[in-house]
Amino acid sequence: MMQRLSSIFWLGLKEMISLRRDWVMMALLVWSFTLAPVMEATGVATSVNNASIAFADEDNSPLSRALAASFFPPEFQPVVQIAPGSGPAHMDAGRFLFVVAVPPGFERDVRAGRVPEIQVLIDATAMEQAGIGANYITSILSAEIQRFAIGTDLVEEPPLVLTIRSGFNPNRDTVRFAGIVALIGQIMWLTTILTGAAMIREREHGTIEHLLAMPLAPFDIAAAKIWANAAVVLVAAGLSLVFVMQGWLGVTIAGSTGLFLFGTALFLFTATAMGVFLATIARSMAQFALLVMLIILPMLMLSGGETPVEGQPAWLQTATLLLPSRHYMSASQAISFKGAGLDVVWPEFLWMTGLGAVLLITSLLLFRRSVAK
Repeated sequence: MMQRLSSIFWLGLKEMISLRRDWVMMALLVWSFTLAPVMEATGVATSVNNASIAFADEDNSPLSRALAASFFPPEFQPVVQIAPGSGPAHMDAGRFLFVVAVPPGFERDVRAGRVPEIQVLIDATAMEQAGIGANYITSILSAEIQRFAIGTDLVEEPPLVLTIRSGFNPNRDTVRFAGIVALIGQIMWLTTILTGAAMIREREHGTIEHLLAMPLAPFDIAAAKIWANAAVVLVAAGLSLVFVMQGWLGVTIAGSTGLFLFGTALFLFTATAMGVFLATIARSMAQFALLVMLIILPMLMLSGGETPVEGQPAWLQTATLLLPSRHYMSASQAISFKGAGLDVVWPEFLWMTGLGAVLLITSLLLFRRSVAK
């Protein structure tokens, strides 16, 4: 037994050395855990941030000045006052994303009980910010006018005040959420690709026969590739979590970082087994790439990172229980955002371990069969 474990250990080290000499894979590894999650977390805005806004105030009343003062960072830049009628020219020049035009006599009309109009010009070429920003501006202006109307006894104070508090992410920071989801996605992609590519590279280069000529069983070869690639990705994920997620993006982990990495190690066991499984099915690197796109992408989409599992059809929710990515995503989010401990996430860890064992056994059986052929 000790001789067999020693062989698996040294064969895994050989795998790490081969990976270090593969500059393409090393570049992919560095990219996947540095710039890729940063770009994914910050590249698509789901909230208004630092949007430029101008006011063309023709009323110059206390109400219109209060409206202009209700927009402030970080959602909006400081409001710039512009001359009435110059809004379209400023927007054509690309100076402002939003221009709010307050007509003359606006406060007087509000006090008289009339319904005056406020014009909001939006540069819709910035589609995400324009669509979300329109809702922001409508909500802010409506709330400020309602507050003014209540203060001047024009309307009665509403009998119910609804206070909304967002749990686990009070500021609704999309970067924090998207950063963790992006890191999990990179772990899933890269682990499967590294392990599967290593298996196919051995087959295409003919070195698999050299390994089998040694006193090694197919299990030893597969186990060495699994632990070596899992260890590389685990170290890279840990460094990315500390230096990229926490240091660069400012993402905080509410729970235990050690527990997060332990869950990652369990998931890596499953993902590497899946890489071996796909590599035994594929006959070439091109086929392996197509299988990765066909299987891994849906797994990520159904894991709960892109859309909540609860929002999926009931039959699909049941089917996703067989996806290790769902359990890893659920456990990781619980640890990262809710500060969950082992007493909460142990069912997800148990699921990942069971699914990983099934995948490993299936992969070894297929690998043994392919080697025999």
